[in-house]
Amino acid sequence: MISIREPWLYLAPTLLFIFLLVLVPLITGITYAFYDFDLISGTKEFVGLDQFTRILSEDALFTKSLLNTLFWTSASLFFQFTLGLLLALILNSGFRGIQLVQPVLFIPWAVPSFLIGLMWVWMFNPVTGPLPYIFEAIGILNEPENILSDPDLAMWGPIVANIWFGIPFFTIMLLAALRSIPNDIYEAASIDGISGLQAFRHITVPLIAPTIIITLLIRAIWISNFAEIIIVMTNGGPANSTQIVATYIYDTAYQKMDFGYASVISIALLSLLMIYGLILGRIRQKMTTYF
Repeated sequence: MISIREPWLYLAPTLLFIFLLVLVPLITGITYAFYDFDLISGTKEFVGLDQFTRILSEDALFTKSLLNTLFWTSASLFFQFTLGLLLALILNSGFRGIQLVQPVLFIPWAVPSFLIGLMWVWMFNPVTGPLPYIFEAIGILNEPENILSDPDLAMWGPIVANIWFGIPFFTIMLLAALRSIPNDIYEAASIDGISGLQAFRHITVPLIAPTIIITLLIRAIWISNFAEIIIVMTNGGPANSTQIVATYIYDTAYQKMDFGYASVISIALLSLLMIYGLILGRIRQKMTTYF
């Protein structure tokens, strides 16, 4: 007979691992928000909620970085998901030569983010890359110039790089979900006279909806914390036009050496992502009822 305590003995190493590597750093980071650190002298002063008041009433740059984060995340997520779903549908059709095309489509996911940033910096540079001349030819730019130096357009540089990097994630996940749907369902629908578009809306989307929600949740959290490409391409500039919350945390902690206030910003970002997760979970329930 298995004891009630026995399963917990098997789980104990995993729980201990999670506690030491996740919960302890998280709790430590939260406590930093209540202190003002002086790394030069090695001292810290308890300031209570003063830094939380600062982020709510005095920090205009945080507000700007938050708005940039919303734009950065939503634009990247929309195009990654849309193009990833389109590629997944094409690959799921089983066209001839798919064995050769499929590995090529997944190459961006294997490239380190640092190299992705460098590659797209070169692509946007009018001296080394073709993109400024393409933009001029199609009427986006009046003359070949680097959009990364334009505060009005700079954010689109990292977004394009991030879209290229993230499409394979959605393609892989959605393709797996599509291939898990039995063909018998589509055959029965075809016999009943249901068109391809109706089958997509009433069969495909409901059956892959759980995968869609999970991938959107994971990827949105990933993108909102994904500072590497922006740091390499623009470092938050020009004029903070590409400064997102994640890069602001990095600058505050490692450039200004203000770990206490960086913890406050991190808590704010964590809170917003938790709210996003709850909202998306609620949307998933609504989608299940609707379909």
